[in-house]
Amino acid sequence: MIVLGLTGSIGTGKSTTAAMFHDLGVPVHDADATVHDLYRTDAVAPVAEHFPEALKEGVIDRKTLSATLARFPDRFAALEAIIHPLVRAREKAFLDAERDRGSPLVLLDIPLLYETGGEGRVDKVVVVTCDPDIQRQRVLARPGMTEEKFQLILSRQMPDAEKRRRADFLIDTGRGLEAARKAVEEIVESLKGQED
Repeated sequence: MIVLGLTGSIGTGKSTTAAMFHDLGVPVHDADATVHDLYRTDAVAPVAEHFPEALKEGVIDRKTLSATLARFPDRFAALEAIIHPLVRAREKAFLDAERDRGSPLVLLDIPLLYETGGEGRVDKVVVVTCDPDIQRQRVLARPGMTEEKFQLILSRQMPDAEKRRRADFLIDTGRGLEAARKAVEEIVESLKGQED
């Protein structure tokens, strides 16, 4: 089974690209979706212990947590120490299940793949990229996003140029959906037949 890692900076179109792989029948594990689920399940108690202000109605309120982290960025390490092992356990369960199913190719959608050393857990890496102006427009159009929040997120991500340099495959979403879809199809096609 080939394990493909998908990453890209905020606003580059990573989620849209992951959906394109899914549409081609590639099983996808989404780290962000897993984190959101953990904030309603397994991570509630440990996160609430370190961030009691974020506990609202029995779940972790992501807006409150984000606001705290924006004020105290040094507290990211405490959060990551809780979240990363839980995400890793879910990822392993996903990989084990797909291996048992005989899936030839799976995709791990990991926003901070390089930043967390995730490239060691995948066979190949796809980096989703786009022009910085397109990226900025997309991100600032999101509800509740500010230039300050955008800069904080970027400061925690490896520069796009470095991600592109390390990538096995590049998908430029700035060229439109059809071009991105064609690139995804080509990657899936090139990897078919390469699996162990």
